[in-house]
Amino acid sequence: MAVKLGGDSDELAEVSDINVTPFIDVMLVLLIIFMVAAPLATVDVKVDLPASTAQPQPRPDKPVYVSVKSDLSLTLGDTPVPGEGLAAALNAATGGDREQRIFLRADKGVAYGELMGVLNRLRAAGYLKVALVGLDASAAAP
Repeated sequence: MAVKLGGDSDELAEVSDINVTPFIDVMLVLLIIFMVAAPLATVDVKVDLPASTAQPQPRPDKPVYVSVKSDLSLTLGDTPVPGEGLAAALNAATGGDREQRIFLRADKGVAYGELMGVLNRLRAAGYLKVALVGLDASAAAP
């Protein structure tokens, strides 16, 4: 409650303006929290993705990413995985659900034959729903 001091009368008049300073402070704190938390929610494996003109598809709540880096090493999410242990790691990550979509990210320097080898490992493990991840060509072009 605010009061107005001064004026002609001896009575204090009540001012009914809303004090928005606490609201702005709370909003700035929330903004900082979201700015810090947003980069932590993404995959941190550095892969130079090629651009694509395909329409972006909706992303599931907890996507399973398999990444092929430029040195041909594999990672499942952020965890490095040996090539022969990919099936076991995928079974552990998906709970054995072979109907779950696997998102395959590959550096654009990876040879097509190496990428097909990873796709063959996924198919041999029973994961037939594979989505290739790329950059949006309209966003990638300067």
